[in-house]
Amino acid sequence: MSSDPALPPSPPRRIAHLDMDAFFASVELLEHPELRGLPVVIGGRRAAPGAEGHQRLKTYAGRGVVTTATYEARVFGVRSGMGLMKAAALAPEAILLPTHHEAYGRVSRAFKAAVAEIAPAIEDRGIDEIYIDLTDLPEASHDLGLRLKAAVKQATGLTCSIGITPNKLLSKMASELQKPDGLTILGLEDVPTRIWPLPCSAINGIGPKATVKLEALGIRRIGDLAKADPELLNAQFGPRYGAWLSEVAQGHDERPITIFREPKSISRETTFERDLHARQDREILSRILIDLCERLAQDLVRKGYLARSVGIKLRFEDFSTVTRDHALALPVADGAALLEAARSSLKRVTFDRKLRLLGIRAGSLIRADEYRAHAPDPAQVSEPGLFEGLEG
Repeated sequence: MSSDPALPPSPPRRIAHLDMDAFFASVELLEHPELRGLPVVIGGRRAAPGAEGHQRLKTYAGRGVVTTATYEARVFGVRSGMGLMKAAALAPEAILLPTHHEAYGRVSRAFKAAVAEIAPAIEDRGIDEIYIDLTDLPEASHDLGLRLKAAVKQATGLTCSIGITPNKLLSKMASELQKPDGLTILGLEDVPTRIWPLPCSAINGIGPKATVKLEALGIRRIGDLAKADPELLNAQFGPRYGAWLSEVAQGHDERPITIFREPKSISRETTFERDLHARQDREILSRILIDLCERLAQDLVRKGYLARSVGIKLRFEDFSTVTRDHALALPVADGAALLEAARSSLKRVTFDRKLRLLGIRAGSLIRADEYRAHAPDPAQVSEPGLFEGLEG
């Protein structure tokens, strides 16, 4: 609020959290409308079609994980991050579709562009969710929410759920209250009736370990946390986290909307369907590495960055993880240069166990336009999109 009596008071904050409904599954259903209303699980990189044209989850064998699932599959207990084999035990007749990251990225950009036409103050929180600052817009919250939902639907054909409250904490929780296709508007006065009955784990920042510790203290609901002795929380969780718990239980959150955040690195990684041997599965590993480099190069080009270092990440069959980094003489954003740097790093690794994961990271990022503006010789900049010769 403004402290100068000569100035009009600042309007109360209005922050929206927009979350696309079952995003990956919804994008897939755009391509497969015949599967609407059926339990569908998205995960893995390939699927062997059955007689009806789609693989049933019960036929899956591998170590992939669930990327997402339709609401019809979620009623069986299937959740994101769950192993596909476990999901198959819960919903054996569910349809399994492989992931298509290019389609998800395309639809993600479309819905964010549609929102930006109405409310440009956006904090990007990932491929399927954003925060939006609505404070300075003149329309009523309900009208704005409906207009945003309509714009997203027109741009993508998909539904979203929106929470509008005075802060980011409450808005994220509010967007979950009426999924799918929901619009929830709350004020601080609604916290006791709408927020306090929720489990503590509904607060973003209270993870499984903290939840167990709170339950041991008899604190299961956010309302219990709101009434807990702050000194007890400080003693059990430390003064910083304990004070934060007391604040968020009351619905307080002063975090601003961050319009843009410079990334420190961009990475791509994949977990294999089965453990791979460095020599016996060399061709498979080579194709995977080339694909990761191409995808990472596309990410760099799309976001406008050059990489001054390249790192690789390897996870072995015993879950031990090894990373190696390679500094570059000149910043790059093309697949061939990323691949060359990754192979240089791989030479410094001892392959005495099978691999379960491979990743590549572009680090020490610099804005491509800024670098080119000050580079003494533009020819020194490795231009994006040069993927020729990657099979070497």
